[in-house]
Amino acid sequence: MATIQSKTSRGHKYWYIVESQRINGKPRPIVLAYLGKPEDLLKRLQGLCGHGKLKSYSHGGVCALLEVARRLDVATTINKHVKSSRSYRATKPIKNHLTVGMSIVLAAVGRACMPTSKNQWASWAQTTSCGYLLRRNLSKLDSQHFWDMMDAVPVEAIELIEQQLLKKAFELYKLDSDTLFFDTTNFFTFIDSTNQCCTIAQRGKNKQKRHDLRQVGMAMVVTRGDMIPLFHVSYKGNLHDTKISAGVIGKVKKRLTNLSLDIDRHTLVFDRGVNSKENLALIKKLSMYYVGALTPSHHKQLITDASENFQEIFVNGIPMQVFRDKRSIWSEQRTVVVFISENLKAGQLRGIYQSLEKKTKELQKLQLSLDRPMSKRQDKDKLQARIKQITKGQFTTNLIEWSLEQIATGKFKLQFSLDQQKLNELEDELGFRILMTNRHNWDTVDIIKTYYGQSQIEHTFKNLKNPYHLAVRPQFHWTDQKIIVHNFICVLGYLLSAIIFRQAKMRTGFDGTLDTLLDSLNDIRLAAVLTQSDSPGPAKASYQLEQMSETQQQLMRTLGIEDNHLRRPQFKGVGVYKDR
Repeated sequence: MATIQSKTSRGHKYWYIVESQRINGKPRPIVLAYLGKPEDLLKRLQGLCGHGKLKSYSHGGVCALLEVARRLDVATTINKHVKSSRSYRATKPIKNHLTVGMSIVLAAVGRACMPTSKNQWASWAQTTSCGYLLRRNLSKLDSQHFWDMMDAVPVEAIELIEQQLLKKAFELYKLDSDTLFFDTTNFFTFIDSTNQCCTIAQRGKNKQKRHDLRQVGMAMVVTRGDMIPLFHVSYKGNLHDTKISAGVIGKVKKRLTNLSLDIDRHTLVFDRGVNSKENLALIKKLSMYYVGALTPSHHKQLITDASENFQEIFVNGIPMQVFRDKRSIWSEQRTVVVFISENLKAGQLRGIYQSLEKKTKELQKLQLSLDRPMSKRQDKDKLQARIKQITKGQFTTNLIEWSLEQIATGKFKLQFSLDQQKLNELEDELGFRILMTNRHNWDTVDIIKTYYGQSQIEHTFKNLKNPYHLAVRPQFHWTDQKIIVHNFICVLGYLLSAIIFRQAKMRTGFDGTLDTLLDSLNDIRLAAVLTQSDSPGPAKASYQLEQMSETQQQLMRTLGIEDNHLRRPQFKGVGVYKDR
């Protein structure tokens, strides 16, 4: 039984908690705790001893991402391919006690949690538990730090790094894949037109409507079930999809082979941008299975035949009018499936009516200006060219009938109307989709479902353009090597996030989006309680997680990071290279 006892030393009385224990058969007083002088003990009992401060950090997101990076040994994998520094050819660069691999990991974690410029990365990191978990001071990680570290990553090594990380991810997390979705996108930049240091950023048809800016293209392949990025490549922004696809298709098969995945089980799904006789011939040569799409306007006879022979089937409980046949397309026999997509039809009709409304208003405005008594004289040829430009459109060119009558020298009267019969005929022609595949033994429903999974990669690109998580922008690099490495960092951040997302869905039944998951994890905070005693010396800090929701607690347990703030597991390849 413990008792409180006092002891006098040099004229001062001190109090202790003491317990009597037998040592070698004899009772001895053992001090369990020192309580201090009587006045200190009184202050402590009254709650007046010392003063405490509380500071909290965003914890869940960085902790989860760092844990996946640690398990995959990302830093060490990258470090194996790092170039020697320019100033010291025999060594690999270490800056601020961090290797290149660890710097790339930190940049990727930052992209996933909150995209910022490299110069603002340290300011963001100060609001998180990142430095505490790594036992590193990250306040000096400015843009120069990241630029120097990125400079040491060879562009030609990125493909091999990505492959090694994926191989470990498949083994460690038991990832599965059968259907692969391939697509391309582009990201606009603010690189000046006169900048000659960059060849990869070129002007092209930008998917975010910024045709006035230079852009960088990215091709990506993701798995169906978990949206794991299986392959990515950055390319010049002015290249067409068909050209870049030819180089990607062969690399996709090579990636599957190197990952020891069964090629016969995998089906590559792509959109119409990939279509060309050469690309499909290459796919046949590589003995790969595929599901692709065709442009309806290029196969009018097929549309006519389908319209006369539709059969109703149910896809996910929804009735659809479908026609299936085998046709010779680009000198190769392919299974084709023609169906009417009600969603596509509704979207096309909506676009047509919005366009007609806009064109009608422009024609009415022109009509009123011509009817004014004091209107200036017009040139007939120029006026007709203007009207043709107004009525021009993918579907609307022949829908608006107009006439221009000359009533005096330089004076004209405009009459126009909507051809309702042609509009009704057009409505019957909308909504057609044509799919093609060499999976001749597949059920029609399976072919349609597989193609509709293409929306998965669209979600991936939306995530990479999400300004709150995973965004490729902002990027302030203007050389080809830096841009390519920056894109690799963004895809690496997405890979780590996709693995976390997969675990959350499989083990907790999480039904939100990846964006929601990252928000939920970032809201998990680590509190540092700083206690300063009356005696001189630094404040003592103790760490504990703030109160979490039940969902957050379940996520922490599922991801295996509920006690990482106490264990702070060690990373490999943080500040040293194995070969040094």
